[in-house]
Amino acid sequence: MAHPELRNPFDREDLAPGDGATVLTADRTILVERVLQEPGLWVTPEDLTRIDGFVLKPEGACLGELCVPLPPGADLLRTADGQEWFDLAAFADHMGQTCVVEEETNTWSLGDLPATRTATLTDAQAPDVELTDRQGNVVRLEDFRGRKALVITWSSW
Repeated sequence: MAHPELRNPFDREDLAPGDGATVLTADRTILVERVLQEPGLWVTPEDLTRIDGFVLKPEGACLGELCVPLPPGADLLRTADGQEWFDLAAFADHMGQTCVVEEETNTWSLGDLPATRTATLTDAQAPDVELTDRQGNVVRLEDFRGRKALVITWSSW
């Protein structure tokens, strides 16, 4: 192999072996050492904060000023073996957040939080993007604020 440090993409390798899970977000990979072995993604409140930034409070699961009340009877919280557990998969479903799992490796992928995307939809402003054009000049979408701009993208895959 020309680059032995690169692993074969067809080799199956557990990212979080044992009782753990791997959680993928838009910008991070979080290895959770221990999850409750039940259907769903049962994590500790501390791991919930590491994964999504949410903190459990009496008013619900809170991310900064945003608090999402936990629906009564939804069974999102449970205690097992003296440890409190939170079902992140069910909570993601409750919020409309995309959540998929690859069960063989217990790898979970979480999409963007819908509550944090609404600002873009509400004010009809695209997020700032910075790209280099074919001549090497940096072009920022911010430079076109207040004017109409047509953005065309293309990908070979």
